[in-house]
Amino acid sequence: MTNERIMIVEDEKIVALDIKDSLEHFGYSVPCMASSGEEAITSVDHCHPDLILMDIVLKGKIDGIEAARTIHENYGIPVIYLTAYSDERTLQRAKLTEPFGHILKPFDERELRTNIEIALYKREREKEKLSDHENCINAMLNSIGDAVISTDRNGIIKYMNPLAMALTGYCQEEALGQNIGKIFKVITEDNRIAEDPTSKVLREGAFFGLDENTTLISKDNTRIPLDIIGSPVTNKRNETIGAVIIFYDISDRKEIERSFRSFEVSYS
Repeated sequence: MTNERIMIVEDEKIVALDIKDSLEHFGYSVPCMASSGEEAITSVDHCHPDLILMDIVLKGKIDGIEAARTIHENYGIPVIYLTAYSDERTLQRAKLTEPFGHILKPFDERELRTNIEIALYKREREKEKLSDHENCINAMLNSIGDAVISTDRNGIIKYMNPLAMALTGYCQEEALGQNIGKIFKVITEDNRIAEDPTSKVLREGAFFGLDENTTLISKDNTRIPLDIIGSPVTNKRNETIGAVIIFYDISDRKEIERSFRSFEVSYS
């Protein structure tokens, strides 16, 4: 038996029920079915499928290709298309959504099961590659000499390296899922709250310096002067999907500057 959850998007109820029976016979779970592209998109959040079988021609304002594109971009869930249409224009549109398979109707159970198993295998391999890639990046970020926080485009923290935890005073468990403003509390020289760094990245792209003379207020209210760099995180279409914020303690530099100014005053 298998525990994979497969969502069916098909506007012909009899066809959908027939596919559901086949999937359950194979040992898969069918948490929900949808009959339109709009319903498919809204159902993903509560169904949490591992794979979607998507008819291309659906009733409603958006077809299966457009629904698959939205689901792929927002959730990364693999899709297999089920369709009776195989014209070149449709195939080219479908390819752009990076489907895990394409089955022409009518199809038999063996063809359906083979395509599902191949798609699920490909999904697991991609997850393994992504995990290896993320582990490599995390190892690199953990070892560099600057503090690093990464967020999504809404400013929600997705990663902090050890130095960022040390400077802010928050452990990763406390910080992940929080808005960066709650963890990375930065004020300016005149005690104003500095601009949200993710917002600045979204507006300006990469930046060096969040504001003039920025100071971090750590969890225990320690004040640490910082230099701050922001850089966008982009997807394959070069759309900004988040930000990486790099910052470092400049207390020693500030102390040297104060000493130098004191020396100049004394000498004069």
